[in-house]
Amino acid sequence: MKRIVSIQDISCIGKCSQTIALPVLSAMGIETSIIPTAILSAHTMFPDFTFRDLSEDIPQIKKHWLSQGVTFDGILTGYLGSVRQIEMISEIYRDFGADDTVIVLDPVFADKGRIYPGFDMEYAGAIAGLCSQADYIVPNITEAAYIAGVPYRDVCDMDYIENIFDILTQKGVKNTIITSVHIGDENGIVCRLSDNRRFSVFRKNIDAPFHGTGDLFASTFTGALLNNFSTKVAAELAVDYVNETLTATLKNNKHNWYGVDFETTLPYLIDRLR
Repeated sequence: MKRIVSIQDISCIGKCSQTIALPVLSAMGIETSIIPTAILSAHTMFPDFTFRDLSEDIPQIKKHWLSQGVTFDGILTGYLGSVRQIEMISEIYRDFGADDTVIVLDPVFADKGRIYPGFDMEYAGAIAGLCSQADYIVPNITEAAYIAGVPYRDVCDMDYIENIFDILTQKGVKNTIITSVHIGDENGIVCRLSDNRRFSVFRKNIDAPFHGTGDLFASTFTGALLNNFSTKVAAELAVDYVNETLTATLKNNKHNWYGVDFETTLPYLIDRLR
């Protein structure tokens, strides 16, 4: 059985970060360890959420794991709370990132043209450095624009995206998958790989605001890679699973705005793996 470590926060209410990554990766047959970067009473779209920074614990967790000879086949990184944590995770990549370890980074700090509360341009610059250490990055279009240092556009075309790819490649990023790309009445992902291959996966846009869909994509994509799927097939599976889950959530007239009903669609994901 392959083993992965998921490095991101725990939001006690609201389906995102670790509360998506842990069940999804486990359902995909991967032993999942975690490093919680923070504990929030609820995800950041809730008003007046509490936040406890766990930066002091991360070096001690790493030290203990190294003393036990722990190794990982994959590292998935999501929400980090500070520039200081970025530096810590850089060390984890160095200490646990063997030649055959797949490192996927979702640089969670912005969406829909805006930076999340608690982040700033210094953070955007620092996360760009961490992106160059990962095998794959999966930013949404807003995060990709900030990391590349180009103005965000509500409406974009492939020339705009290609320019972002060029800048990220110059910054040392290997493989980039940009999510939440809207073109016409479709929504999907656009990818450029280190060997300059490109592909995109689009589905009909589902116009519904839900928190955590990026986490669902990143977890599914990473799990598929560790199940030996090619990059393109892994991305297609992740897009389809997010789409299936959004569709199922909207069928539930009691659904909550703060998360998607991925629990009900895990059988779909497992069947696709087979």
